[in-house]
Amino acid sequence: MQARTFPASASAAAILLLLAGCGGGDDNSAPAAQSNATTSILASSGCAGVTKVSLPGVTIQSATEVAAGTVRPSGVTTGDFLPAHCVVRGVADPYIGTDNLDHAIGFELRLPTAWSGQFMFQGGGGNDGTLAPAMGTNTGALAASAGTGAYALARGFAVVSTDGGHQGTDAASYGKDARARTDHAYNAYDRTAQIAKSLIAQYYGRNAEHSYFLGCSGGGRQGMMFSQRFPSYFDGIVASAPAMKVSSGASIAAAWDSQQYRAIAPPDASGNPILANAFSNADLALVSKGVLDACDAKDGAVDGMVQDPASCGFDPAVLQCSGAKTDSCLSAVQVSALQKAFAGPRDSAGNALYSSWPWDAGISNAGWRSWKLGSSQTATPDSRYVTLIQNAMAYEFFTPFDANFDIFKFNFDTDPARLAAYSAVYDTYRTTDLTPYTSHGGKMIFFHGGSDPIFSANDTIDYYKRLATTAGGMANAQSFARLFVVPGMNHCSGGPATDAYDGLAAIVNWVEKGTAPDSVPARSTASFAGRSRPLCAYPKTAHYTGSGNIEDAANFVCQ
Repeated sequence: MQARTFPASASAAAILLLLAGCGGGDDNSAPAAQSNATTSILASSGCAGVTKVSLPGVTIQSATEVAAGTVRPSGVTTGDFLPAHCVVRGVADPYIGTDNLDHAIGFELRLPTAWSGQFMFQGGGGNDGTLAPAMGTNTGALAASAGTGAYALARGFAVVSTDGGHQGTDAASYGKDARARTDHAYNAYDRTAQIAKSLIAQYYGRNAEHSYFLGCSGGGRQGMMFSQRFPSYFDGIVASAPAMKVSSGASIAAAWDSQQYRAIAPPDASGNPILANAFSNADLALVSKGVLDACDAKDGAVDGMVQDPASCGFDPAVLQCSGAKTDSCLSAVQVSALQKAFAGPRDSAGNALYSSWPWDAGISNAGWRSWKLGSSQTATPDSRYVTLIQNAMAYEFFTPFDANFDIFKFNFDTDPARLAAYSAVYDTYRTTDLTPYTSHGGKMIFFHGGSDPIFSANDTIDYYKRLATTAGGMANAQSFARLFVVPGMNHCSGGPATDAYDGLAAIVNWVEKGTAPDSVPARSTASFAGRSRPLCAYPKTAHYTGSGNIEDAANFVCQ
């Protein structure tokens, strides 16, 4: 396919048509797979035989056998090793873009010798651009407590990952090329799924019996994209902290918050504001305590967690100093900045441009700071809003791209229109009719941290409510989709939370055993030693029964 470029004068509608015409497009058919093979590669020639497979547009670069008892997942230093498996790496559809850079869809597929018959697509995140080891990353921080056993590969799944169709995490490395932008939106994932299913069928001599997708953040968006564009590909999807409105909502909120907080930040010796110092760690701890004072006891247990942050009516005005600023109070400008930021971005006419944010105790965690404020003690900020979101907006989300974009100069009246064309292709919040996905029994689980600093849990709650309306009511929606808000959790994991939970087991049990998850067992990995809680399917939340150890999930019910 010939690469395409967008002239600066192109209209949004014309650009949308060009983008929609690239790549795999909307395809409801299942990926091609070679089923019922008479002789499997595994039986005939083993791992090395994969290098001889011929697929259109695909180059198998390597197929390496990994012996049992020799490799653990990255970051796991003790305990069990991964089972024997074959690591296949390759590229698909290489081309030279209009940006004169080499582009291709990179993938890694791991094929266990003792295969369970299950397949998992491991979602990416951020700007993608790197090929993560396809070991089957689970949800939350489960690996921190469960180690190797948390990974799908250790459970016998074949697992695939992709770099999203480009090499390099800087959006400038792909955002200037129309085809690369489309690959990152959906085509790279479509192609990777097709390639993986075909290789699996040839390697084992049979198709996967059940197929799953798990991802967080950008990976959560990818899961939602599959349910909408390619609804036949997966039986179960887990979309955590889904970036469903990233290119036209959360990115605007990133600009809004950055501007609100920098406007009150103390200056350096030259008079330039230091964003990280808009709030000290003591200030954020004070806000966290204020939230807990106002809302912690509502679930029956004073335990440092707000089980229903969406219902917390906290107002930071109660923390405002009556005199000089001290560590025990907030200045008037700090209070005002928090109120404006948590209410969500608006244009000059007062129209909301993204959702509000729930008040939750995780605001004092390092994960919240890293996204909103950063830690740089200079006038050059290092918040992830600036280092990641500004970069993505400049080179991918804007049409045409704008290499000189400054997030602190985003215009909330005129700049949202510059995001519209790509949002129509990339964002996934608009589609609430999932009938093509659910008609073959497809199930979906959402997880979202109450203190997520980049994608608001309120936005996912809003989507779930709209999903229920389209489905004809909450009961109908719960027959195929469940939402779990994780109190205190930051982005994907971390925070004062019970952030270790097995989303893979939850979706497998639902798809293969018909057991819908009314609750998901969760444990704390850091903040609360020995604590467990049930994560409750929305709209229910966990409540203490009034007796027994408050560290034990057995003494909480979902209501």
